[in-house]
Amino acid sequence: MESAQDSSGLEEFLCLIGQASRRPGADGGLEAVAGWLRRRLGVEMALRDHTGATLLSTPGFPGHVLPLVEPTLARLAGGQLASAAMDTGAFRILMEAVAVRPPRPVLLVAGAEEPAPRTMALASHAASVVAALYRARETVRVSAAYQRKAHQMRLALFMALMAGDTTLARRMTASAVPALLEARRLRVCLLRCPPGERDRIAQAHQDPSGYHGRGLMVRCPVYDEHLICLVAEDQDDAPNAGGPGLTAVLRDLADDPGYLLGISRPHPLAATAQAYEQARHALGAARHAAGRVAVFQGEASLERVLPGEAARRWARRLLRPLDGLPPITVDVLRLAMQFPRSGVARLLGIGRNTVTAHLRRAEQALGLDLEDVGSRAALALALGLAAPGTGEPEDPPAPPVAAGEMLGDAARRWAEEFLRPLEEHAHRHDLHATLRAWIEAGTDAQRAAHSLGISRNTVRAHLLTAQRLLQRDLLPSGPGVHELVHALHLTGRIAPPAPLR
Repeated sequence: MESAQDSSGLEEFLCLIGQASRRPGADGGLEAVAGWLRRRLGVEMALRDHTGATLLSTPGFPGHVLPLVEPTLARLAGGQLASAAMDTGAFRILMEAVAVRPPRPVLLVAGAEEPAPRTMALASHAASVVAALYRARETVRVSAAYQRKAHQMRLALFMALMAGDTTLARRMTASAVPALLEARRLRVCLLRCPPGERDRIAQAHQDPSGYHGRGLMVRCPVYDEHLICLVAEDQDDAPNAGGPGLTAVLRDLADDPGYLLGISRPHPLAATAQAYEQARHALGAARHAAGRVAVFQGEASLERVLPGEAARRWARRLLRPLDGLPPITVDVLRLAMQFPRSGVARLLGIGRNTVTAHLRRAEQALGLDLEDVGSRAALALALGLAAPGTGEPEDPPAPPVAAGEMLGDAARRWAEEFLRPLEEHAHRHDLHATLRAWIEAGTDAQRAAHSLGISRNTVRAHLLTAQRLLQRDLLPSGPGVHELVHALHLTGRIAPPAPLR
């Protein structure tokens, strides 16, 4: 019959095993088990894996004897022996392989005299359980490493699509091309959620290949609260592997007060960057939308309505000084038109001071002040129209184009349509005045409030209203502000930026 002492000891051991199994990534569980074995059996012990790493050890285990038994440990781990014993002088060392197939962990029990058979049997059984816990812990580590690599691959695919290079995206995936790349068009859905929820959501809908059926979920590398979701348009809300499509899943998530969802219009894969911008604008309007979900309904960007050849010639003239700069400087400049400097640093894996140095070099080459919102708007327009840094001569050389030749009737009609939603608002004059003052103050809300004689909170409220009506994200570093600058100057409400005069 089992004694009360045996029963309490078994209960304690099972409790420790349960705690360790619930925390497979923590080392403390295994160490607690080792401490129990030492107290219970009165011996020192260690468990080593086939590489020689110590999985667990009691505090008093004589580590200095390990070199003496190393050859025997290798044979035990390799399957040549099942057990062995060795007398090292002060200690009697018993060794036993723990597992059936090599390479195997090896249990070492050290005592002043040979342990009793029952003690050795208990140590062996306990070591088998600990070895299983260790393998579970290693599985968790391997799984975590896989999830990191899967995220890195998804992010790389997203960045290739953002650059418009669908061929590169396919080549990156070798023979395992994700279903998303077979779609003709996609939407970008931008989910705002608690940062800690992004991995949980992405993993909950991840398939064995590391993707998301015919979609793709990527943690935004710039904004910690954004989850970027690319959804094949021909799939959209259709069932996916027996469940709802990703768009339907995201809409359901947006029912929670802590979430917002912005959805772009459908775009070809090569236009993922435009889809992302639309999703970003829609996210800005989602706060006031029904169900906290907004689908982009705004006008096309200004660059889409400009006369193609004339606009490109104007842009190439403005960007020509960048041709002699390193490509990384041009990449930093382009990204800085969309994201804050800290975000650019995270995207490119460089320091914020390095980003600042590249932008200063571009400023000097262009002769522009990048702190001026008007100059940034003009530069962002040029970057959207032409690719700088190619160094390719024009053949034949074309005469330069003035901004007035490019910004004609089509551009003015675009500006009027862009601002039309403000005209339907009861306080349209207040909104126009605030937007004008805010732009003229360099997007500084406090300065704008001072010039208007109103509070900073009122300025902020007007900006949020304008953001909702215009369907544009009015973050100071974002493209929505650049389009607002162009719309205001094309309708005569502010002076044109210096590069457009």
